[in-house]
Amino acid sequence: MVLAGVLTGCGNGERLERFDGPTMGSHYSIQYVRHSATPGPKAVQAEVENVLAEVDRQFSTYRSDSDIERFNALPADSCLVMPGPVLELIGVGEQLSAQSDGSFDLTVEPLLNLWGFGPQSREEKVPTAEALAQVRQRVGQGHLRIDGDRLCKDAAVEVDFNSIAAGYAVDRIAARLQALGIDSYLAEATGELKAAGRKPDGSAWRIALEEPRDDRQVAERVIEVNGYAVSTSGDYRRYFEQDGARYSHTFDARTGAPVLHNLASVTVIHPSALMADGLSTLLLILGPERGWDYAQKHGIGVFFVLRDGNRFVTRTNDMFERISSGKTQ
Repeated sequence: MVLAGVLTGCGNGERLERFDGPTMGSHYSIQYVRHSATPGPKAVQAEVENVLAEVDRQFSTYRSDSDIERFNALPADSCLVMPGPVLELIGVGEQLSAQSDGSFDLTVEPLLNLWGFGPQSREEKVPTAEALAQVRQRVGQGHLRIDGDRLCKDAAVEVDFNSIAAGYAVDRIAARLQALGIDSYLAEATGELKAAGRKPDGSAWRIALEEPRDDRQVAERVIEVNGYAVSTSGDYRRYFEQDGARYSHTFDARTGAPVLHNLASVTVIHPSALMADGLSTLLLILGPERGWDYAQKHGIGVFFVLRDGNRFVTRTNDMFERISSGKTQ
């Protein structure tokens, strides 16, 4: 996802501020319209980074002291008190898992590690059938249970929130910006983003969607966003090839293996960055037919990019066209 925006001032006393920094092993960036009643960028940046630090403490799988990694380290038949946001996202994961017949699953981290894509990976390779069968015993959303303020598991499952945590962080940032009196902004974290209002010159926030290439960045399409979040999931950033087959980091929990269809990327527009993040992953897992039918049934605005030999073919639905053209804003 490429963010398009030119920093310009305006004669009405408004100006466009920008700051950015590292987060979640990647990057975040904020643009917002500042006027006399809103704070300066240093104060806003401190608020945003407080939100990001809290999200990291709760959801990171790359630090052993995070809330979810302390849970992941527990054996089967264990429970641990969790903060409300963790339990909230477990609920979202259960919803997406149920709606995908188990294809979407928050407990695929052992599979990611086995295939070489996870935080504890050693080598990217196709595992043996025996190793895959053993690891699949520790995968399954159904092994999780919420008991009051505790998260419990009846198998040694490990939860990975990477498919929804960044979207949740963007929603939190957007809410914080609005609480500071900022109603025109573009907030992005690790590629997930949400935009509201307009720039000082009255123009819309414009977002460039990347063509799913791993060799260079090429804009596939530019859209306008106001009041919506945008999330793109694709198979073109992390993958390996073995014996003529291409294996990406997008997993179908029902098979325990990466998806092998020709849907290269999915972009979702949704009022919630959390849901856009999760739905883009879900639809990519479901593939070009099941994913399209799901989006149409649930009224989700989508932009699909499919591989057709050496070229890409795009497909969008009416909801995506209406939102990205500003007709529903």
